[in-house]
Amino acid sequence: MFQRCKTLCLTPSIQSRYKSVLSKAQVREKRNLLFEEEKSKQNNMRRIEKIDVKYKSPIEEIKLVMNKGLSTPTDCAKHISEGVTKVSALAFVDGSPWDMNRPLTSQCELKLLNLLSPENKVVNIAFWRTCSFILGAVIDIAFKPDVKVHLHSFPIPVIKSGSFTYDVHLELDDWKPTNQEMRALSAQYMKFVNQELPIERIETTEIVALNMFQDNPFKTEQIPNIAKSNNNKVTLYRIGDHVDISKGPMIGNSSLIGRCTIAAVHKIPDKEYLYRFQGVALPKGVLLNQFAYGLLENRAKKLNNVTWFFQTDDNNEDENFAEVSIRN
Repeated sequence: MFQRCKTLCLTPSIQSRYKSVLSKAQVREKRNLLFEEEKSKQNNMRRIEKIDVKYKSPIEEIKLVMNKGLSTPTDCAKHISEGVTKVSALAFVDGSPWDMNRPLTSQCELKLLNLLSPENKVVNIAFWRTCSFILGAVIDIAFKPDVKVHLHSFPIPVIKSGSFTYDVHLELDDWKPTNQEMRALSAQYMKFVNQELPIERIETTEIVALNMFQDNPFKTEQIPNIAKSNNNKVTLYRIGDHVDISKGPMIGNSSLIGRCTIAAVHKIPDKEYLYRFQGVALPKGVLLNQFAYGLLENRAKKLNNVTWFFQTDDNNEDENFAEVSIRN
């Protein structure tokens, strides 16, 4: 943990321009509670209605009878087999990417994709996005209570960039983490994903989202524009007790993430207290020797220049669209 690392333990508390009456733990608890209340409210508003779901795989077709607005692709997978449930990362519902833990809303044709599926571009992007989401969760709890941390944003995944990222407002002057601190961060990341946590999704209103993130000045500034570009809705994801904003989709469970390294932290030029955290990860079950994995780690240490912008339905899954924002 960073709390044991010499540099951070000796860092004095910095007077923040962004004050909160709640502690970090209380902020997480509040967001988690509001997420759960919104999820329960939406579920309680739905009337139980049966829908037909046609599951298609290369070897079989199965007709499932599920509950509209309540049953998810994960629930469908449980009716098929334990093996399918363990490896399914993302669903296709009537040909469109769909989160594994997102309720099905109508009769549909369902495909379940693993991280080695032929449609791997979409799955890989969801994997990379999920890694960024979890990186934010780890950073949010990694620092001592007197260090002010605000999660800012993470760009659309561009796999060719070589790393997943999260930009963080971290009130430490020109912080350069030691090798010990980087190893501690990587260990905390692995500990987090090894909890095998499901990744949940809800859509909510701008008002609810603003209430959840009122302690984060960057998210509160972003939320109105996000809602405006997304039919007045804000999409939220939760893993454990961590809640964040993302267009999605993401993979269904942290158990699908294997070896990973938080490779670098870069101070973003001309941005006060803004740092870019970068990492690299492999899907569970994908094995590389130390030399090959070291090449990936070295690539991930280079500053990733992908820039963040509001995602819309038009650019959500287009990696090439995001590439125009790379400056190198």
